[in-house]
Amino acid sequence: MSTSVQEALDLIARGADEIIKIEELEARLTASMKAGGRPLRIKAGFDPTAPDLHLGHTVLLNKMRQFQDLGHQVIFLIGDFTGMIGDPSGKNATRKALTREDVLANAETYAEQVFKVLDKDRTEVRFNSEWFGKMGAADMIRLAAQHTVARMLERDDFAKRYAGQQPIAIHEFLYPLVQGYDSVALQCDVELGGTDQKFNLLMGRGLQEHHGQPAQIVLTMPLLEGLDGVNKMSKSLGNYIGVNEPAIDIVTKAMKIDDALMWRWIDLLSFEISIAEAARLKQEIEAGQLNPRDLKLRLARELAARFHGADAAELAVAGWNAAVRGEGDLSSLPLTDVAVPAEGLRIAALLTAAGLTPSNSEANRKLKERAVKVDGHVVEDAQRVFAPGFEGVLTVGRRTFARVRLVSN
Repeated sequence: MSTSVQEALDLIARGADEIIKIEELEARLTASMKAGGRPLRIKAGFDPTAPDLHLGHTVLLNKMRQFQDLGHQVIFLIGDFTGMIGDPSGKNATRKALTREDVLANAETYAEQVFKVLDKDRTEVRFNSEWFGKMGAADMIRLAAQHTVARMLERDDFAKRYAGQQPIAIHEFLYPLVQGYDSVALQCDVELGGTDQKFNLLMGRGLQEHHGQPAQIVLTMPLLEGLDGVNKMSKSLGNYIGVNEPAIDIVTKAMKIDDALMWRWIDLLSFEISIAEAARLKQEIEAGQLNPRDLKLRLARELAARFHGADAAELAVAGWNAAVRGEGDLSSLPLTDVAVPAEGLRIAALLTAAGLTPSNSEANRKLKERAVKVDGHVVEDAQRVFAPGFEGVLTVGRRTFARVRLVSN
């Protein structure tokens, strides 16, 4: 590694919520460099319960990639065994366990997505069934004997459920122990996780010490706020950007976040904008020397390029500029087929069918506000009908648009 220990620490700490203990991390980084760059072993575990990843999931992947860029060995652990238990973190009820078939089916989709962020050649992919599949009942009992029920009830979610007289299944107590033992099996130097995983990550430290290993450093990352800027990014809330979404959708959605959230996303998601540059850009925006929209577009381009390549990202940015700024050729936008009856649809119904408004009533409200355009022209006639064969760009407001082709349903 050509970077200094302090430079490495600064990069690793970027965006992190907590590092336990940072002095231990500094000591291991120093020892690694003195040993000629001996890589540390960095682990993050993923239960294969939601294989369609979004930007919130990539917060950990980004930190893993930073460790890779510093020369360290990253372990992407798929919890095919723990996935059958079900992670109780943040749950107020017993979580239904996945079948073995469910777990394996979900796990298959991970690689193609995670290697859009991680360097495949420097990633060790492991499944924790490798060691737990060999454990017998006696081994599991010995593992369970290493912690008390009182210790488990220190977990906030367990404590709340216990106080609320909600059931806690015995197997749920095994989850933190099993996750912690993963660190023993892999001899990890550092484990990454979200802030909601802190209890489980610390369990790994304790179990490693029990087995005579140096205790891993725990690094927690914050949970990324979604497009609404309030709630954690979640598919169920609809405030997410999926890594497999088309490049134009990544750009369009990223451009809708507010300016305050932009800085948070830069901190947690950007590789191209350093901490120092972000501070300088913030000063330029505050001084009126830089439009925050231009910086947001730079971030949107970076994210689209990460998941779809530079050419697709440039095409998406060109499409956004054409639709929103009126600069460029609208034909650069991807074409989406929308099925309509042979007699066609009025404009309000068409906007809803194209997914640009949640309802016809909302579409009619936008029409009254003169916020609806077809090919750049404000729609004056709310009774206007669009029949199969029409092709053009529909715009609602300044930032919601789609290039559509109407086909018979």
